[in-house]
Amino acid sequence: MFNLVPYQNRRGREIDTLFDRFMQDSFFTPAASSGIKVDIKEEEDKYLLEAEIPGVKKEQIKVDYDKNYLTISVEQQEEINEEKDHYICRERRMGKTSRTFQAKDIDPDGIEAAYEDGVLKVTLPKSKEIQRKTSIDIK
Repeated sequence: MFNLVPYQNRRGREIDTLFDRFMQDSFFTPAASSGIKVDIKEEEDKYLLEAEIPGVKKEQIKVDYDKNYLTISVEQQEEINEEKDHYICRERRMGKTSRTFQAKDIDPDGIEAAYEDGVLKVTLPKSKEIQRKTSIDIK
């Protein structure tokens, strides 16, 4: 029979620390685990969309407009290598999240996006071909 000694008694409390770190740490970073929080404001000639995407680089964000749908997607890849006190910890994380919005009557050539301080700002100009408001006379 093998000598069954609890792991923590053989190696100290390293396994407990590793388990606690795993349970407290989200598998994905905040953007991937909790979704993308968005505010949309309508102005006379455009829509302004602000999306909170903290903790990512601009290169990890993709904005697409196709067939009246605007899609914001974030893909994250992270590798952490940690060496201390006779053990090596290597973690790899991958996560992808996206949000899609129906955005009709948009001029796709005029869409602009900027990312700063964890906030993506997308300007969606309304198409000039569509009449916004009409008053109808009652006879």
